[in-house]
Amino acid sequence: MKLRLLVVVVCCLFLAACGKATKDEVIEDVNKKWNEAKGYELSASMEVRTGAEPRIYDVKVWHTKPDFYRVAVNPQGETEQQLIVRNEEGVFVVTPALRKTHKFQSEWPKQNSQAYIIGTLADDLMADSKAVMTEDDSTYTFELATRNVDQTALPIQQIMVDKKTMLPTKVSVLDESLQEQVVITFGEIKLGVQHTAKDYEVEKFTEKEEKKAASADVVNTDFSVYYPTIDWAHTKLTDEYEVKEDGNSRVILTFEGEKPFTLMQQPIQYDNMVLPVFSPGDPADLGYTIGAITDHSIQWDKDGMTFFIASTKLSKEELLEVAASVQQSSMK
Repeated sequence: MKLRLLVVVVCCLFLAACGKATKDEVIEDVNKKWNEAKGYELSASMEVRTGAEPRIYDVKVWHTKPDFYRVAVNPQGETEQQLIVRNEEGVFVVTPALRKTHKFQSEWPKQNSQAYIIGTLADDLMADSKAVMTEDDSTYTFELATRNVDQTALPIQQIMVDKKTMLPTKVSVLDESLQEQVVITFGEIKLGVQHTAKDYEVEKFTEKEEKKAASADVVNTDFSVYYPTIDWAHTKLTDEYEVKEDGNSRVILTFEGEKPFTLMQQPIQYDNMVLPVFSPGDPADLGYTIGAITDHSIQWDKDGMTFFIASTKLSKEELLEVAASVQQSSMK
């Protein structure tokens, strides 16, 4: 009888030792693996569903400790590319095809959620004590809060982690209705890969375009007007006018109501030299491009055009919403 009881006790202890990992244990393992690697390279596909039609982008990320980052984003199947680079000199957004480089005094990528940077995903998990973990035979799935500038439009994310590799396989960023708005599907993730400081120099990404600049002048000043397609019931377009200066055109749209703002747009003027331009604020991911956001404005370049939205009434998240909706169209 005593022997049988001893066997039962030993079996119970064994089963307890082999029990399922708790949420806190998994998060600790994930944080250690994703944040303590000396460097990594990864590739991913990003689908953005915030516009009228889904848009898909290829994303490639380099990270070398402590604070070197390089994120390359381009529309799937196209060669046009933008890069966010963090090196010893600061944070830069580089658009090689436009020969434009913006420099920021920014803490990017630390201050907000960045779904394609695995270190910030680990930070998100550590920051949300209310994160919920579910699992099946192969995957841990976490549902948790994002750390965005204003958690109104995209407040929730789901992070899926492979149980064997303990690496992320997919991240979904959700709106308040739990509809997927941004989906990151990870491809290959190589931990332990490091690059030299020289590999993060901004000049490496612009020097090819500089050589082409000798035969490139100002773009065509004739252009179609872009409008925001966001539908705010109590905010309407009240004025639209064009200003011409030194042969260049600029269109200014004024929206008034509960959420007033001004949208300015003009063709990009190409310079013969690629010099970094200081931009206040932080890099802002609009899905289709990367811009610069402050408390009261947002600026970005796309399709040979430069855009600027200013408002003292809109939150940062609302500025992002308006900017993400701007497209070549006619007002209703």
